[in-house]
Amino acid sequence: MTGRIRNASLAAKVVPAEAAAAVIRPGDTVGMSGFTGAGHPKAVPGLLAERITAAHAAGDPFRIDLWTGASTAPELDGALAAADGIGLRLPYQSDPVARQRINAGEIDYVDVHLSHVAQLAWEGFLGPLDVAVVEVSGITEDGQLIPSSSIGNNKTWLDLADRVVLEVNSWQPAGLDGMHDVYYGTALPPNRRPVQLTRPGDRIGVPHLQVDPDKVVAVVETNAPDRNTPFSEPDEVARSIAGHLIEYLEHQVTRGRLPAELLPLQSGVGNVANAVLSGLQESRFEQLTAYTEVVQDGMLDLLRSGTLVSASATAFSLSPAAIAEFEAQIDEFRDRILLRPQEISNHPEIVRRLGVLAMNGMIEADLYGNVNSTHLMGSRIQNGIGGSGDFARNAYVSFFLTPSTAKGGAISAIVPMVSHVDHTEHDVSVIVTEHGLADLRGLPPRKRAQLVIDRCASPDYRPLLTDYYERAERGGHGRHTPHLLAEALSWHTRYLETGSMLPA
Repeated sequence: MTGRIRNASLAAKVVPAEAAAAVIRPGDTVGMSGFTGAGHPKAVPGLLAERITAAHAAGDPFRIDLWTGASTAPELDGALAAADGIGLRLPYQSDPVARQRINAGEIDYVDVHLSHVAQLAWEGFLGPLDVAVVEVSGITEDGQLIPSSSIGNNKTWLDLADRVVLEVNSWQPAGLDGMHDVYYGTALPPNRRPVQLTRPGDRIGVPHLQVDPDKVVAVVETNAPDRNTPFSEPDEVARSIAGHLIEYLEHQVTRGRLPAELLPLQSGVGNVANAVLSGLQESRFEQLTAYTEVVQDGMLDLLRSGTLVSASATAFSLSPAAIAEFEAQIDEFRDRILLRPQEISNHPEIVRRLGVLAMNGMIEADLYGNVNSTHLMGSRIQNGIGGSGDFARNAYVSFFLTPSTAKGGAISAIVPMVSHVDHTEHDVSVIVTEHGLADLRGLPPRKRAQLVIDRCASPDYRPLLTDYYERAERGGHGRHTPHLLAEALSWHTRYLETGSMLPA
């Protein structure tokens, strides 16, 4: 055999994408590949959406329950949501069409810690998995699957599904072969054993995914790109946040609390995260490592310069320019990047043992350090918790980063009480905005509140927050964590009523 499919028995199962989409039936639970727009199936979801649209027009209900690794792309989440084809979605999404339907109550959404999904599936709590649709970059002579630009939950979907559809995408670089580390040693209690990973760059598994060839019902050949979103250049706010964080890391090294090469880094996705990575590029730090979910542009720059010596993740999230750079230098990157299943990339015990420095974004934080990273005004889901909880709860230091205001200053990211709690005050070490940094570790609630106001809040909101806190301390129901419950959420109500948290 030649080309990307080098196994004769699986090459014999190559069919048009329309035939592969027909494998999925109304009511099926379908596990699809994809993580932050990388490695998702490119052909089958759109054709499935067309089938669903036609079925609805004929009066036949057609919906599936959809599981993935994390967010995918408009041609998957967006197309199926627009066709009213999703009954239930988990564990993470970022598509605007899907988000609208979730918030309208038209799609049931289960927001799950990413490290928990595989175990929940194996334990049977999510029900049976009917079909797996998984993108790979090639198939070896002996039928092993060469993963593409993400692994996510693909190992679990391939193992558990009754029927498997493979999309072999020749757009993915052939040089990805050898960049993956697929661990097959996981088990459920009481048979669970320690994962022998002691450094981010350790290889503990095999380079390829395995699949029972008898379960493979269709193979589709594609040539289509990932969802590659360009990142904006960091603005002054993002650079200020990065500056405060890097200054803090330097201080911690000086105090002997961190080694000179720091500890393994985890970074959420986005422009603020990329600003932090860019700041590290310009800092004095060397010999850094990363144990994270996603390799994004800033991390690729650190690898290229040698500032970062290795990176472990489960997926890429690269701009078009970074993709071109990656392909041109893939042989140099192959021995320094490892992509793993997300149950390993987000493994709580490994995160804690390695002492990861976790840096994630948020929507809002309150005076005592509780963080909301998922909901707007308490009720409307934005994206999901993703892997931030896996890292924040177990990190050596958990940082949460955000601009101090949103909507041109109409919303404060520092509020008396968050409208939804994703990360409790017990899991939040440090809050950073463009105005400063508050290290909350070892502080009782009242000292936390004053530090958050003084260091992190916008000057426009500090008097309001101070006034609230002082009145809560005088007139609340207790002085350990002072609150005026009737007033605590009024900031959110005021915004909904007037369009601004600032009083008229």
